[in-house]
Amino acid sequence: MRAGNPIRSTIQTLPTTGKFLTTRTFIRISPLLAISYAFCVLALLFAASAHAQVAPYGEKTMGDPAQDHLPDFMQKVKVEQKLNQQLPLDLPFVDDTGRHVKLGDYFDRRPVILALVYYNCQILCSEELNGLVGALEMLPNYTPGKDFNIVVASIDPSETPAVAAKKKAQFVQRYGRPETAGGWHFLTGPETSIQALSHAVGFGYLRVPGPDGKLNQFAHASSLQIVTPEGRLAQYYMGVEYSPKDLKLGLVEASHHTIGTPVDNIMTYCYRYDPKLNRHSLIVARIVQLGCLLTVFGLGGFMVVNFRRDIMQAGKG
Repeated sequence: MRAGNPIRSTIQTLPTTGKFLTTRTFIRISPLLAISYAFCVLALLFAASAHAQVAPYGEKTMGDPAQDHLPDFMQKVKVEQKLNQQLPLDLPFVDDTGRHVKLGDYFDRRPVILALVYYNCQILCSEELNGLVGALEMLPNYTPGKDFNIVVASIDPSETPAVAAKKKAQFVQRYGRPETAGGWHFLTGPETSIQALSHAVGFGYLRVPGPDGKLNQFAHASSLQIVTPEGRLAQYYMGVEYSPKDLKLGLVEASHHTIGTPVDNIMTYCYRYDPKLNRHSLIVARIVQLGCLLTVFGLGGFMVVNFRRDIMQAGKG
């Protein structure tokens, strides 16, 4: 047989009920294969580009700002990295048991992992906390409440300690180490405390209307902060997935009162309703990834089914 396209040669010499596929059959299915392969490649490339940020260990460097255009009202929704900023530790909050506390109650000899979220968020906030749990699972020798504290504060002043307690129970169970529950602190508080804390952290957010038109949702970005035992911001981690090695390094440095360096300001945003366009927008990267993977699998199945059907039809002919 003459040397040529290996796919064509294989198809032409494949026996089917004692016959061979003709060149005409191959030409008929070739465009289908080409289109399917093209879609698969594009889907894989898109999935790769949508992958959430995980900073490689030791490679946390500043990068070029993103070129994607955000709606005008989203310009205030950002994270400004205020390294070495002292947090106002006298701010009053309420913990997940209903007890009135001060932010400084969680700062003593240990560093703190700080997250600003809101508990009724159905998209990004759970992804952020799941990313934290996933990273901590890879650090079995580091224990919340012993080596560091975790403080999660709601940016929604209408949320209650009962909501915070439910969210805490969910993630402590997800973590799988119930004996560490004393190291997890889910706080709610008044608007004044929330604004003061978010301003100190550099965490920008904005109330936006939901589908019912009520201002009950928040547009915000996603980040974790490592804070030194005395309450100074030592490190930021952006996105919804976090490198366990970088998280460990941040905790070790913060425990020695060392301030880290800025990281790439790659923002992962969360807002569900755009009042200007009257529709939902800005999907989380994980949802995009899932759609891309489903596309790849769907096209793969489509290719197999049609390939077999064409071979059977050619054999019957």
